[in-house]
Amino acid sequence: MTLTEQFSALDSLLMSTRSYWQCTAFDFDSLPWPELHVCLTELSDEAVAELDTDQAKLYQFFSPFIPGVGQLSQLASLPTITSRRADYPFWISNGIKGRKFTQLQDFVGALPANNQPILEWCAGKGHLGRMLAFNGAPSVHSVELQPHLCEQGQTSAQQQGLAMQFSQADVLTDNTQDFFNPQTHAVALHACGALHQTFMYQASAAKVAQISFSPCCYHLFTENNYQAMSEQAKRSELNLTHRDLKLALQETVTAPSRVSKVRKTEVEWRLGFDALRKSLTGETAYVSVPSVNKAIFSDSFASFCNWAADKKALPLPQGIDYEKFLLVGQARKKITERVELVRHVFRRAIEVWLVLDRALYLQQQGYDVGVGTFCEKQLTPRNILILASLTPST
Repeated sequence: MTLTEQFSALDSLLMSTRSYWQCTAFDFDSLPWPELHVCLTELSDEAVAELDTDQAKLYQFFSPFIPGVGQLSQLASLPTITSRRADYPFWISNGIKGRKFTQLQDFVGALPANNQPILEWCAGKGHLGRMLAFNGAPSVHSVELQPHLCEQGQTSAQQQGLAMQFSQADVLTDNTQDFFNPQTHAVALHACGALHQTFMYQASAAKVAQISFSPCCYHLFTENNYQAMSEQAKRSELNLTHRDLKLALQETVTAPSRVSKVRKTEVEWRLGFDALRKSLTGETAYVSVPSVNKAIFSDSFASFCNWAADKKALPLPQGIDYEKFLLVGQARKKITERVELVRHVFRRAIEVWLVLDRALYLQQQGYDVGVGTFCEKQLTPRNILILASLTPST
């Protein structure tokens, strides 16, 4: 399939199945899909957790029950980009944690070989740029918001004799168009939302020779209602919001057991408090409470309810049966997990839809575009790489 054909087929499937993924799990006190009631209630909590870590098994499990899911293994899949993982001296990896360094190795190894100057977007300390400079890039211009990261990156580059310069800039508000020129290879690893969209707009407007980037966190710094980039996506009937874009990010590398335990408690307590709030106010819709330091979840459920009630300006009467509402929260968590499991069937499909929107936009700007994965999901679920080369005739 061409990128256009893949996008069209994926768009149609997501449109026809949106009742399964375009919803909020916390809104439901019971399973919203009668046709899935039996298969979901028969799943143990352990089976739910296991399925949630394996996208292929999710497709296989739900394909008999949800029309079109059997096509997702093809429509939401992307080819693997051959990566030449190079060895680096120890000083290149200083300050980079093991998994992150391997991500960088695979990202660099998947880039097209060329001798062009590099523009590194949202560079942080310039770890990516240092690796590219070490590999022979004639120069690297690293653009970063935080001045102290620019200073640290510049110091490291000078100590290591690498041809790098840093510019401090807010890429969403400052004029950065002059950073781009036709001889540039513009790169970005995990620039979030509008940060990578601005990168795309400016790089393609400047007709840079190569654009290589891995997008991340599609909702950040953007309007709640998704603004399509390509002409094909603008014609789509899907109306995506931040909630839908966040769904694309919900495939994670397995968390430590301690983190998983705290998360389990947090969900149960939030849902338990929600049941308490509803009983006092008569309201039926779920209302979130603010984020809080996770240490609160090592206290008591009653303490959490008092904190949450204070945040929502809700007076609590004496004699509340907190155990009763905690049990409600625990029961609702089982519902929530199963609703989320169904939504997660479509998480990669939504991400691929978003990535194809970006790829098609670059095609429309005159680029030859390839899309694939540059590393294993165990390193990062955000493993998609868009490679764009300016078509010689443009």
